[in-house]
Amino acid sequence: MTNTLDPDRLRDRLAAMDSTAAVAATSVEFVRSPGRVNLIGEYTDVNDGFVLPAAIDREIRIGFVRTDDDRIVLHRSDTGDSGEFSLSDLPTRGQGWLDYAVGTAWALSDAGLRLHGFRGVIETSLPVGAGLSSSAAIELAIARALLGRDADVDPLQLARICQRAENQFVGVQSGLMDQFAVACGRSGEALLLDCRSAEWRPVALPLAEVSLVVCDTGSPRELAKSEYNVRREQCEAAVAALQRMDPSVTSLRDASPAMVQAAEGDGLIDAVVARRARHVVSENARVITTAAALEAGDLAAVADGFRQSHASLRGDFEVSSPALDTMVEIAVGTPGVIAARMTGAGFGGCTINLVRPDAVERLSEAVERDYATRTGLTPRVFPVMPAEGAGFFEPG
Repeated sequence: MTNTLDPDRLRDRLAAMDSTAAVAATSVEFVRSPGRVNLIGEYTDVNDGFVLPAAIDREIRIGFVRTDDDRIVLHRSDTGDSGEFSLSDLPTRGQGWLDYAVGTAWALSDAGLRLHGFRGVIETSLPVGAGLSSSAAIELAIARALLGRDADVDPLQLARICQRAENQFVGVQSGLMDQFAVACGRSGEALLLDCRSAEWRPVALPLAEVSLVVCDTGSPRELAKSEYNVRREQCEAAVAALQRMDPSVTSLRDASPAMVQAAEGDGLIDAVVARRARHVVSENARVITTAAALEAGDLAAVADGFRQSHASLRGDFEVSSPALDTMVEIAVGTPGVIAARMTGAGFGGCTINLVRPDAVERLSEAVERDYATRTGLTPRVFPVMPAEGAGFFEPG
């Protein structure tokens, strides 16, 4: 993972990849696409609920040259892998990491948007497979490059198109949150999103009082190969059962804790499905209360929301892991750490921590000292800042 993304290096690698395309440094364009961290609201997006993500200043960049043909040629600087395809003859799924680019091209074309061929080099400061939405970041970066600088596409519309690429082409039944946060991010702010209506508003973060710190467990997971889709199916089973009690229920967004308890008591859902539903229902409420607490500067209430969320994800939804639990334990035992929880789909990946600015180094030292000894894994700790959404940029 590259920490400093150098536009000159992108130009040089692009020229080395295809000297006939990169005829001049001035012809190279640049797009950036941030990762995202979810402050709270896991698995609520796929249940028409609420989420509170923020785009972050770890990002994917593509330096590219537009061409007059329909070929897309991509090179990854982090792995050395390359891939290519034709816009007029898209390959089927099964191309590995290239599926995200092919799927994005398919979804954009199916939406009737005009696309352009290009040769591009990808660099990243975003850990892949760590639960920070690297897949959504590459989708939005590819989309911006395919459409070009002058395309008049609303960021929310573009997020929906990229979500469709991930759902229908890649085969991961993700909700709107990841692509939304990457497309619509705001510097210094989180985004409170209603995933049913797609209405959203910014939530100012008390960044003078807290720093956002990501702790990568070093235990990545392939999302499509995890139990993500199984959890979604279990939530759908809960909805089907609850509809027999109340036909107005169309998602777990409409359910209450009492309804879930009654459905389990009546034998409409088993204990496992009941636990899954209980997490989603309670997590929805936590998103709203945590957003309000952040705006009010009530950090004790935020900490309580984080604690309850992680416990629910570990116990009711069963998507945490020993590595994630260990990382949270180390964090909450470190003076100056206000709140800690797993973030993302789980099964490995990262935690998000709210930390007093003067305690960031203390947390990093505690993780470095204790985590590897307890897990045998190599962690990474890095502060992040809420960032703007995906778009073109001019190198400084």
